[in-house]
Amino acid sequence: MAGRRGDGYPSYGPPAGADEAPGSAPESAIAVHTLTSAAKDLIEGAFPALWVRGEVSDFKAHRNGHWYFALRDADAQVKCVIWSSAAKRIPAPPDDGMQVLAYGQMTVWPVRGDLQFSVRALEAAGDGLWRKALERTRLSLEKDGLLDPARKRALPAFPRRIAVITSPDGAAMHDIITVARSRSADVELVIVPAKVQGEGAPESLVAAIERVGRWHDADLLIIGRGGGAREDLWAFNDERVARALAGCPIPTVSAVGHEVDVTICDLVADVRAATPSAAAEIAVPSRREVVARVASLGTRLAGAARRREERAVAALSQVQRRLGLAATRVVERRRSRIEAVAGQLHALSPLQTLARGFAVARTLEGATLSGRDQFVPGAPFDLWLRDGIVSAVAGAARPLPEVTPVSPAEEGV
Repeated sequence: MAGRRGDGYPSYGPPAGADEAPGSAPESAIAVHTLTSAAKDLIEGAFPALWVRGEVSDFKAHRNGHWYFALRDADAQVKCVIWSSAAKRIPAPPDDGMQVLAYGQMTVWPVRGDLQFSVRALEAAGDGLWRKALERTRLSLEKDGLLDPARKRALPAFPRRIAVITSPDGAAMHDIITVARSRSADVELVIVPAKVQGEGAPESLVAAIERVGRWHDADLLIIGRGGGAREDLWAFNDERVARALAGCPIPTVSAVGHEVDVTICDLVADVRAATPSAAAEIAVPSRREVVARVASLGTRLAGAARRREERAVAALSQVQRRLGLAATRVVERRRSRIEAVAGQLHALSPLQTLARGFAVARTLEGATLSGRDQFVPGAPFDLWLRDGIVSAVAGAARPLPEVTPVSPAEEGV
């Protein structure tokens, strides 16, 4: 029932004398925050958490980590907010125009009195958000060269100690231990426990990788987990985990999920294993295989030594033949030279001069008489001929007769 106040304004409320409700009269007016908070309680009580389908519009990411956008269809739209705590669980921010399913609750923001939809989970049609998040991370790592095949390191052939980062409660740890022990009991496995899915998993994996890196006493790192849904494996697509794995100072093997599952960590690691069991097979050499390999190497080494010996014998025989031929040629050349010198000496020999009709006069003592002044009349001497010696006595010595040279023209007459 309406009445008149003393100032002339109408008054609405219960009859005089009744208990006044808050805000029913100027004297009981409520604060704006009380009003918006009451509206918040009313709206949240009337609408339980539900899924809403719509198109993303006017998306904005605030520097404090909150996301703001609108969901709309052909006839209406509603303002939405994703608080930073919930945004961390969403793989990537949506794009304008993307059709999404948002799970949340209608509420009122008391500070401004705005009606809005508080989103706790967001899914794009198909795998749009997941694919977008993967592509963003891949491009970022590729830009820094962390996906370059040239940076991949070879695994040690005979690791002494292997660090394994996985959940201590998961099947992956038991698979790795079982396979490793069946292949070799000499390799030491050190389990580094980490959270592999859910809230805080990326931070836990990064901390475990950094712990192994600071340890400096492992030869190889295996990181992974068993199979699961896409959301369960998502921690291994986190860029922080991928960069920590790329910066690990020892070779790494990534074994996440099943063979069909490929994560960012698989791309960054030095070797990707299809399963945790396959990772153990890759990392741990089999004792039987090592023995067979050593035996094979021994056979190959013996064969190589035998072939090398045969080549050396053949080469030595060839050298011997070459030395024999070279020695024969040297002897022949020297024999030819000796024969030539012998011919020259024979031509210059005094015996050859005697053979041409000349004689040599010598004293009885053997001194050669080469001039007439050396002969003393009546003195005996020997005359050496081609075929013997004739005893003679010197007579008077006389000079040689003069011989007139004959010109070639006169000789031809």
